[in-house]
Amino acid sequence: MGRHQGMADAGRDEISQMVLGAWDGFIAQAEALDLTRDSRLPGWRAHEICVHLGCWEDHQALRDLVASARSGGPGTPPDPDAVNARVTAAHRSASREEVLAALRRNREATARYLAEEPVELDTAPAVSVVGRIPLLSVVLGQAYELAVHWLDLVSCGAEPPPADVLQSGLAALTDVTGALAADTGISGRVTLATPDGGWGFTADASGWQVRRVPAGTVDGPAVEGAADLLLEAASGRVNPVPAVARRKLKVHDVGGLLQLAPIVQKVPGIPGGPILQLAARTMGGAGGVLGRLFGRG
Repeated sequence: MGRHQGMADAGRDEISQMVLGAWDGFIAQAEALDLTRDSRLPGWRAHEICVHLGCWEDHQALRDLVASARSGGPGTPPDPDAVNARVTAAHRSASREEVLAALRRNREATARYLAEEPVELDTAPAVSVVGRIPLLSVVLGQAYELAVHWLDLVSCGAEPPPADVLQSGLAALTDVTGALAADTGISGRVTLATPDGGWGFTADASGWQVRRVPAGTVDGPAVEGAADLLLEAASGRVNPVPAVARRKLKVHDVGGLLQLAPIVQKVPGIPGGPILQLAARTMGGAGGVLGRLFGRG
């Protein structure tokens, strides 16, 4: 049996539905917004959020990722903060029509990859901002980014993202965390559980597997909460500590979750890092307030 590679094992049909559905919903919201409105992100309007997600002549992320996968994934991950600063500064004065066109180009580039590129590329390693992971997992990662930035656009007047987009974002978050666990040599499992169901991964020497989790199922190390709150905590949009104190987030089997903490040391800015750091702080002060709040999960 070959090495397991998470959501890449599911194939393009499932990934296409998740990613392109998220793109279609996000673009529809962007088309209805005043892009000059300030967002909750310091210094970013809706304009900068959309510029960041667009495909520009000087910023074609998917093209570069495909090239990386074709060449075997050499090199080091780019600095996402530096890339974001460069792209948003370069296109700060772009017109509304140009920004929306850039979003559509990125969606079209993704659809073209999924329809036309050789399927063998899907499991080829590509250097992304979080490290070397299969190209199809990077493509799915767009669903996480779109879900989180759609939540950002709510502060600009957008409608909240629907449940299917939030679940696709959680699938992508689960997949990349499993990939990094396997790459780091960590054996373990984690579930992201919501009232509507969730996603979990198991990582070991044979790779990592991602699974859907039915609603109401919490088994082993898990973080439980509303889908939007899980994404906002994972992305650092909200501090998970008060959410735990108010029982809006529940952490189960903190010790098992802590096994994944080395991932944060290897890739400090990974999605989900704030939740793993929370587990580390909790174990470090088991007799304190957080330790009492978590208990045994």
